Amino acid sequence: MYLEHLSLTDFRSYAQVDLKLGPGVTVLVGSNGIGKTNLMEAIGYLATLSSHRVSTDAPLLRFGTERAMIRARLVRGEQSTVIELEINAGRANRGRINRGNPVRARDILGICHTVLFAPEDLALVKGDPSNRRRFLDELLVSLIPRHAATRSDYDRVLKQRNALLKSARSGKFTAGHEATLDVWDQHMARAGAELLHARLELVERLRPHLNSAYAQLTDGSKDAGAVYRSTIQDILDDDGGPADNGTEPSASVEDLRLLSVDELTERYVQAFAASRKKELERGISLVGPHRDELELVLGQAPAKGYASHGETWSMCLSLRLASYYVMLDDARTGGTAPILILDDVFAELDVQRRRKLAAIVAGAEQVLVTAAVDADIPEELAGRRVTVVPGGIDGEG
Repeated sequence: MYLEHLSLTDFRSYAQVDLKLGPGVTVLVGSNGIGKTNLMEAIGYLATLSSHRVSTDAPLLRFGTERAMIRARLVRGEQSTVIELEINAGRANRGRINRGNPVRARDILGICHTVLFAPEDLALVKGDPSNRRRFLDELLVSLIPRHAATRSDYDRVLKQRNALLKSARSGKFTAGHEATLDVWDQHMARAGAELLHARLELVERLRPHLNSAYAQLTDGSKDAGAVYRSTIQDILDDDGGPADNGTEPSASVEDLRLLSVDELTERYVQAFAASRKKELERGISLVGPHRDELELVLGQAPAKGYASHGETWSMCLSLRLASYYVMLDDARTGGTAPILILDDVFAELDVQRRRKLAAIVAGAEQVLVTAAVDADIPEELAGRRVTVVPGGIDGEG
């Protein structure tokens, strides 16, 4: 699959811009702050409905406007698909497929697939666990779009349950609230189990690709791995020891992988019961996928806090490459190969890593690269050049 045409209206710095693209490598060159990343951000947003730079939609709208539009024409084989996304300031975002009737924004998920490399990726290793959870969930939704609803359902239930726990902390909790909490426990257990089950399967698919990608980018002297840490594995009582609630000992990561959604649901119900006292005291949900961790391991040590700067970059790049390889696995069985986007990444890398990364991605169906100067681009990514100027595109080569 490749992106043939991109049009933006009132998105970030652009009042209006049109960009023609094609298969192979396209390099967008322009000074820093000129708007190159805004173009890549828009493409990534079509794939995930989220930005790799900001957590809310408001900054995506050109200042003083009420909505932004992203339009794209994607080509897969002989088939062309036009998708449009309207990003609104005061109401829900809407999508449109092939000029049809408006649909929910999440209904366009699964049409455009991207893997985006950016300097912000350092947070995948150095940042808090929410960055790694987001990485998993965005990839999960790209591969299986229905999990957008899974995540949305979980977030909705979590919000309701936290509101109830917060009322308990403020002294407004009654026997009636206790019964209501039992109901929310059941809802959250089911939604959490579905999300956890999907994440565990995804991590298993990522793990071999992560190690392989890290070996490709380095001398191969260290193995790269990932371990999913679930909050239901280690429920503690108030004294800091294992919870004594009559349940079986916590499962290991490998054991959790073997459990069905129904079995994970039951385990969550038990975990909520074991942690209820703490949760009522703190007024917040302490157990669930929203507090899980994807631990990245390099050699025998956690990557976070132990990896050098170069190793950290290699691990970040390897995570993105592992995503790419997982999507390629899907493409071989009817899925869609992703567009690779490298947004100002090469300026952050030493010459050796630049060349290795370039050699790996050069054969993709479509590679979009941004750089401040041509010198940042390795020879392996020789291709079409586009010059980006304030507010638009100056020329194509």
